[in-house]
Amino acid sequence: MKKELDFAQKLIDFIHKSPSNFHVVKNLEAILDGKGFKKLDVREKWNIEKGSKYYIEKNGTALIGFVVGQGEIEEDGFRIIGAHTDAPTFRIKPNPEIVVENNYLKLNVETYGGPILSTWLDRPLGLAGRVSLKSDNPLYPNIRFLNINRPVLIIPNLAIHMNRNVNEGVELNKQKDMLPLLSLINEEFSKDNYLSKLIAEELKVGVDEIIDFDLFLYEFEKGSIIGLNNEFISCGRLDDLAMVHAGVEALSECNNPKATNVMVCFDNEEVGSSTKQGADSPMLRTVLERVVYGLGKDKEDFFRALYSSFIISADMAHALHPNYTDKHDPTNKPIINKGPVIKINANQSYTTDSDSYAVYEMICKKAGVPVQKFVNRSDLRGGSTIGPISSTHLDIRSIDIGNPMLSMHSIRELGGVLDHYYIKKSFDEFYKL
Repeated sequence: MKKELDFAQKLIDFIHKSPSNFHVVKNLEAILDGKGFKKLDVREKWNIEKGSKYYIEKNGTALIGFVVGQGEIEEDGFRIIGAHTDAPTFRIKPNPEIVVENNYLKLNVETYGGPILSTWLDRPLGLAGRVSLKSDNPLYPNIRFLNINRPVLIIPNLAIHMNRNVNEGVELNKQKDMLPLLSLINEEFSKDNYLSKLIAEELKVGVDEIIDFDLFLYEFEKGSIIGLNNEFISCGRLDDLAMVHAGVEALSECNNPKATNVMVCFDNEEVGSSTKQGADSPMLRTVLERVVYGLGKDKEDFFRALYSSFIISADMAHALHPNYTDKHDPTNKPIINKGPVIKINANQSYTTDSDSYAVYEMICKKAGVPVQKFVNRSDLRGGSTIGPISSTHLDIRSIDIGNPMLSMHSIRELGGVLDHYYIKKSFDEFYKL
């Protein structure tokens, strides 16, 4: 299992170096730069060449990479893999400092997405994201990324002696119970604008230069490979950075494809995707259209290319839980390390149909990868993902897949070492079509 373990460790290292979605995209750019990709400026005219490799970023949190095929794009189309860079967390609010009894300093935060709140308690937490500074041009602030790479925050639990019913299930209030403790106050401590002063110190700028920030909490502890036989990946944000990592690695390694291969990493999936960098935006369609025009083709060729294309929407899937087997469909029970999961829903929460199912199953068979199925229990409402949202903007054949995992949306999720290797092999095969 050496190659599988090595690839799983690469994923853990990638996530550890990417504490916010801003850092995710920064590190994806480094991977693509190292493989000869050229960054395109969305404000400039594009000159696209067959066989060349390009990427764009949007808002610092979304990225689209593509390798232009050697064939005719209107005939061979696009091979697209989609994933998302964001994960449930907590965002620092403006004016965040809250002083308690003139002794404690905690920060005011807002929940992002749908985290399992209890898993964030008693964990050493870091702080990372984007800071916008003054610049000469008001339309374009000076942007800096920040990672306070040490455990500066914690959300302490209430002792069982003061909360006797805690093990019977206690509802956590997002405004009251989930505020992280930052420091103690002493006589020399200046609580006013404390966070801004900390940011200025980290970035080595003046406090008056800081205009605003997008800062988020993250689990400080690095992920690890665990299990009796080293079969599990225990790590935060596997949903959906595992798919991001596997997809970008596959794209960076593909050579001389006939079709044009695309990897799109959207943002804001966890909050509905309705942003300029989310799946419910024209971002992907605009880039695909500009690629066609950059090759000297016209609008008709763009439409022809779409109908020769295929999308794999890659977002993590639910594995059978050993303690809650009754929560799963009685005949479709994905197991960790038994291969990628095809997600199916009669009400179209996933885009899979028998046609796209057959396509991905044949890809996996050709790659020597096992494949599984996921369907929700009929009396339980499941989630959705970027696939159906993307389909409202691009009428391209599509499938929703993902690797099986446990503890989705916990601060610490659990996936499989073999599965991460399997999904990459399936992406490799897809990009050969």
